[in-house]
Amino acid sequence: MVVYLGSTSATYAYLAKDLTKSLSMEAKDAQVARETKYYQDNIGKVKSVDDFMKNTRLYNYAMKAYGLEDMAYAKGFMKKVLNEGVVDKNAFANKLTDSRFKAFATTFNFALLGEYATTTKAATSDVVDKYVRQNFEDAAGEQDEGTQLALYFKRMAPTVTSAYDLLADKALWTVTQTIFGFPTQMSSADIDKQKKAVDAKLNVADLQDPAKLDKLLKRFTAMWDATSSSSYSPLLELFSSSSTTSTDVSMSILSLKPGG
Repeated sequence: MVVYLGSTSATYAYLAKDLTKSLSMEAKDAQVARETKYYQDNIGKVKSVDDFMKNTRLYNYAMKAYGLEDMAYAKGFMKKVLNEGVVDKNAFANKLTDSRFKAFATTFNFALLGEYATTTKAATSDVVDKYVRQNFEDAAGEQDEGTQLALYFKRMAPTVTSAYDLLADKALWTVTQTIFGFPTQMSSADIDKQKKAVDAKLNVADLQDPAKLDKLLKRFTAMWDATSSSSYSPLLELFSSSSTTSTDVSMSILSLKPGG
């Protein structure tokens, strides 16, 4: 359980100060521990994509671990993602704009490893770690929107390689926009011009530096607190419990890369 300390700045600082301890406490939550034990006890019994799809409890656990809980209903879509794998550059997952699908297919690599796909560290302990982290961020979001955004940005920042990555992810962009005060109208501009504007304000390489990243997140939480009286709530769209991804984002997720 995440306790709100009166402001995004205070709550995030408290949780981030000892993230390992915070995640350990989340892992001990009764429901999280119960689902994790089931996953650990049964994932090794899954020998094929069909086995995976048939065990909804395991499948949903894995999907949530990758932030794909809102796509769990699309089993036909996910089956195609898994069956084609990631080795072939023309594989379905490689053509999708959302990198989470490729990451999922890489972890559960039935196309390459067959019945041994669920025995790897990536498919066992790594998935558990991701699931706990996802639940932790969700719990934070139930108490405070800004804290969830900050935790998400902290987790994802090291994977960002260009401004395009920030622009393509609504949560990452919300944080970036808040930090640097980019106007909402900017989204209607040419994507290359948007990238140029971001690059003028942020050296993306700084996101790989823990000290610089922490400084950016301190600025974000302070700015978020300063504007928290606003009636607009980005997280209602970004992290809605009933539909984590908006219709527009869902369409983006399902769209293929140009030329795909």
